[in-house]
Amino acid sequence: MASLIETIVKGGNGVDQDPKFPYAPEGWTSKLALKAAQGEGLKVQEEHWEAMRALQEYFAKHKDRAINVRELHDALEERFHAKGGIKHLYTLFPGGPVAQGCRLAGLKAPAGVVDKGFGSVV
Repeated sequence: MASLIETIVKGGNGVDQDPKFPYAPEGWTSKLALKAAQGEGLKVQEEHWEAMRALQEYFAKHKDRAINVRELHDALEERFHAKGGIKHLYTLFPGGPVAQGCRLAGLKAPAGVVDKGFGSVV
């Protein structure tokens, strides 16, 4: 019988879930994120991981409804306000903190986020 900790840490697909990413979507791993980031020319640092965790947590806590891009943007602005908010996140994710951040975090970007008229650069 699996221990309680093993049950909590195991993802739904039987893959060990990284305890640093408790809200990670099923099948996502930091190795996959690193590979994707390299493909996009990013060198991932702790601040990138922090932003990905924030995105994963937001999506997990709002899984019962469609993600509103404006609310997500505002939540990121508030969470990273002390570091410069969304402007800071654009330095980490030049492809857009929501669009590129979601891709690397294993999340489906909300509708409209890749529309260049909205301000995304992807």
